[in-house]
Amino acid sequence: MRVTAASDSGERRVPCPTCQRPAVYGARNPWRPFCSERCRSADLGAWASERFRVPAEAPTDDDNAPPAH
Repeated sequence: MRVTAASDSGERRVPCPTCQRPAVYGARNPWRPFCSERCRSADLGAWASERFRVPAEAPTDDDNAPPAH
């Protein structure tokens, strides 16, 4: 996570993963690391609709075989 400059109050700010605007990364921001509830919901929607995916290898026939004794 890339950290941007601290604000005048000393709060750490990071780019919002959705819109890239600076977001407070601390207890004061209930949506951290996002800047708002809207950006947090947009990210959740992207995962739910499978626009974001974690790469994985397809199972092989050996994966379905019963364990050898």
